[in-house]
Amino acid sequence: MPMQVLINLLIATLWMFLQDDWSVLTFISGYLVGIIVLFVIRRFLPEKFYLTTVLNIFQLFLVFIQELFSSSILVIRQVTRPRINITPGIFTLETDLEGDLEITLVSLLLSLTPGSVVVEVAPDGKTLFIHAMDIPESSESVKKSVQRFEKMIKKVTRGV
Repeated sequence: MPMQVLINLLIATLWMFLQDDWSVLTFISGYLVGIIVLFVIRRFLPEKFYLTTVLNIFQLFLVFIQELFSSSILVIRQVTRPRINITPGIFTLETDLEGDLEITLVSLLLSLTPGSVVVEVAPDGKTLFIHAMDIPESSESVKKSVQRFEKMIKKVTRGV
């Protein structure tokens, strides 16, 4: 993927040289020409087309924003009650992600959403210990969030 980005930047720069116009608009048009050229020759490249990975990263970002808003609403609803009645606790969650990058990414995404924090990852890397603000209500939303994050992380890292 990094090689494809460099090739695309090289094509954009060459496009600016050939057009004899050093403007941002000419660079952007050259970058678009480079995307088209790389898309046409994608069969001959050893890696998959890099724009699909960029789009998957953007989708992961959108899923994170959606989960951030939904968990924020859940936390706001619990905090603004006249009498706070929460039962915080720690629960375990099995994951099928592999590798340090995937485990770290799901742990960070979960810790960034309000109401849950990944306390520890088991040495085997398959079990997450998560502290939730309200076990009965938050644990189910955290499990749904983890499933969505796992699906998107697999699309980004594995192309599945």
